[in-house]
Amino acid sequence: MFHALADPSRRVMIERLTGGPATVSELARPLAMSMPAVVQHLHVLQASGLVRSEKVGRVRTCHLETKALATAEKWITQRRTSWEQRLDRLGEYLAENPEPKPPRSRP
Repeated sequence: MFHALADPSRRVMIERLTGGPATVSELARPLAMSMPAVVQHLHVLQASGLVRSEKVGRVRTCHLETKALATAEKWITQRRTSWEQRLDRLGEYLAENPEPKPPRSRP
C-alpha cells in the first residue's frame, strides 16, 4: 500500500477520489502523462487495495476504498504514538541529566 502511495501522481489520483468517484479521464486530466501511463498507475492503486473500478459501457469509474486508507492511517498513528513516547522519554532524560558546560578558555 505504501508503495502505491509513494508516487506523487498516484497521490493526486487518491486526493481526487476523496471527493467521490471519478472516471479515468477525470483522474488523468490534471496529470501530464499519457492515458496508458494513467491506467498503469491505476492498476498499482487497485492492486494495493486503495482503489476499485467498475466499467459501464465504455466508461471506467474509480472509487476510493476508504477501509484501506483507514488501515494505513491506523499504522501511521501507531508509529507516531510510539515515536512521541520515545521523544518524551528522551526529553525527560535530558532534563534530568543536563550536559556539563565545557570549561571556558582563557584569552
